[in-house]
Amino acid sequence: MIDKTFATLESAVADIHDGATVMIGGFGNAGMPSALIDALLAQGARDLTVVNNNAGNGETGLAALIKAKRVRKIICSFPRQADSHHFDALYRAGEIELELTPQGNLAERIRAAGAGIGGFFTPTGYGTQLAEGKETRLIDGRHYVFETPIRADFALIKALRGDRWGNLVYRKTARNFGPIMAMAAKTTIAQVVDVVALGELDPEAIITPGIFVQRVVKEAA
Repeated sequence: MIDKTFATLESAVADIHDGATVMIGGFGNAGMPSALIDALLAQGARDLTVVNNNAGNGETGLAALIKAKRVRKIICSFPRQADSHHFDALYRAGEIELELTPQGNLAERIRAAGAGIGGFFTPTGYGTQLAEGKETRLIDGRHYVFETPIRADFALIKALRGDRWGNLVYRKTARNFGPIMAMAAKTTIAQVVDVVALGELDPEAIITPGIFVQRVVKEAA
């Protein structure tokens, strides 16, 4: 019997190792798997490379992981905002590395990894510092820069509901990066509000099929 459910958040993240590349879903706080991040913080893994849309908000979630100096490098599109002070301080001190990637490029680099594509050409970033050291090409009179896929050891994502096979449905904009991150990681861990019985999810509403999910864990009530 296939059963991908885990009893606790702690057991779901127990094997995330030092130096792992971890994708974390969310657009700001929308769809961020905060319970899984807290479990990872307690677990103690260090020197992580984190892939996320931004670099944490306030004092919780990803910001807390950064504050604890567990993140060696972050790949994101929006590292600075009014409440990203922990990232800002560590970056200015040279204690965290940043790979800045425009948001559309970030999404497509993740999607390319999940789709098995070796890379893609995009006009975004051409002629800027973001293109330095990358292959460029003139195509139909327009300049493009080559971007490579982003793959991860683990993806931490949040969904509204899941079943024991790992099929997931999301709530509105909380969907954001979750589906493509699930495809691009070796091990996808989904934090869900509810675990439902097989057959309860409308097949037409399932966004992430269970083939891309290895672990499902219910967040604490």
